Amino acid sequence: MSTAPPCWDYLVIGSGIAGLSFALEVADHGQVAIVTKGRTEQSNSWHAQGGVATVISPEDSFEFHAADTIAAGASLCHEDIVEMVVREGPARVQALIALGTKFDQQRNGDAVEYDLGREGGHSRRRVLHAGDLTGQEIVRALSAAVLAHPNVTVLENTLAVDLITDRTVGDGRRPHTCWGAYVLNRDTGVVETMPARVTVLCTGGAGKVYLYTTNPDVATGDGVAIAYRAGAAVGNMEFFQFHPTCLFHPQAKSFLVSEALRGEGALLRRPDGTKFMADYHGDAELAPRDVVARAIDHEMKLHGYEHVYLDITHQSEAFLAERFPNIGARCQSFGIDIARQWIPVVPAAHYMCGGVVTDRDGRTSLQRLYACGEVAMTGLHGANRLASNSLLEGLVFGHRAGCHARAMLADSAPPVPEVPDWNPGTAVDSDESVVVTQNWDEVRRTMWNFVGIVRSTRRLERAQKRIAMLNEEIRQYYWDFLVTDDLLELRNIAVVADLIVRSALARRESRGLHYTLDYPDRVPAQDGRDTLIAPSES
Repeated sequence: MSTAPPCWDYLVIGSGIAGLSFALEVADHGQVAIVTKGRTEQSNSWHAQGGVATVISPEDSFEFHAADTIAAGASLCHEDIVEMVVREGPARVQALIALGTKFDQQRNGDAVEYDLGREGGHSRRRVLHAGDLTGQEIVRALSAAVLAHPNVTVLENTLAVDLITDRTVGDGRRPHTCWGAYVLNRDTGVVETMPARVTVLCTGGAGKVYLYTTNPDVATGDGVAIAYRAGAAVGNMEFFQFHPTCLFHPQAKSFLVSEALRGEGALLRRPDGTKFMADYHGDAELAPRDVVARAIDHEMKLHGYEHVYLDITHQSEAFLAERFPNIGARCQSFGIDIARQWIPVVPAAHYMCGGVVTDRDGRTSLQRLYACGEVAMTGLHGANRLASNSLLEGLVFGHRAGCHARAMLADSAPPVPEVPDWNPGTAVDSDESVVVTQNWDEVRRTMWNFVGIVRSTRRLERAQKRIAMLNEEIRQYYWDFLVTDDLLELRNIAVVADLIVRSALARRESRGLHYTLDYPDRVPAQDGRDTLIAPSES
């Protein structure tokens, strides 16, 4: 398309698996714009190594998958959502395969079948994978189908600034309907207006709110922040998953060492070679992620280790080259031969289990606004995400939201109100960009030091005070100076940091990913109770 329509039918913010699935579902029914802050492949989905969990083995069942999900979620999963996602998963995976996604296969006698992996928390092998680059393979297939569609326009290097609501268009009431978004064209520095009949947030996670993370640089919690500012409810933000095994090397920025290695028998060892996971959980290395991350954190703090080791040297060089080519090559680039040497690892912020609250069709509390994927709190993950359920969630909810949105527009497609252009007011170019750099670093260090794997009320209260002061500084800076991508991302991570701290203070128990020294026990009366934060009035 050479020119944009006066109003998009569907505005998709984000280009991961959830966003691409949604776009593919609605593309035959209207004009679709996909806004992505970097390149299409710069998403958490693209970086996913492990795979997508679904029931396709005769030795597995929906009941087993649901039970594993609920157990990992520490009695906080919404069981109806778990049942729905697990049962709809196989059809979504078959749709991916029909698009050309190539999952690894193996020969079993005369038959060729999918090579299913097993990861922590799973009682059966059910993880489909493409080597250790599963996310790339799925995004490749989805992107090819979406980009070939004449109704789809992709706007790269474009960052959402804020949602357009009834309040934006001068309705004067509490906002209840979304009509698109203002976006920053990072190439021109101009804030553009994108009215839309339906908007869907598929912006991924917020790992960059922490100092150390497995996430790419784009994961700054944009969707949660802009939805909250627009008046949408958010929930369960205290449950931030730390992946147990991030490569420890001064030059290895954000490199995840997949849980699939432990699924293939890798062992965690102290520097002296002794194993320790059996001291923490009966499933040892195959315990849920929250247990493994806390165990490593405890070992490091107790003994003063900089890291622990992951040992998969029992597997053959040929097996590792075929099953984990990316991890093997990346480690080799740092002088680590995973077939012969242990891999130094540490925990790092990985996955946001909370987010924008949605229903079973991805609808948020704002009309015409949907959220899918990591940005959403659907009820699937509860207090701790089961490994490889994230890609499954993105596929199922991207599809469901797309089906619901196109049906909704078919029934009711009122004209979009006249939307004013972006008004920068009296803002000027900044000559104090060091303020952004300083505050960015302070937010992330505060979160890492005070709101990490193990928490306490005192640490959380200290974090809350610091984050509040930073938010006020950022708010003033935002109104005084013209927006840049760095400023917008800083503004968003500060909002997300505040939501995480407030949620953590509100939950006076330890459950799943939220562990606090002041309330170390799980409270059965809190089973099924989500931490919900009312919409912002600002």
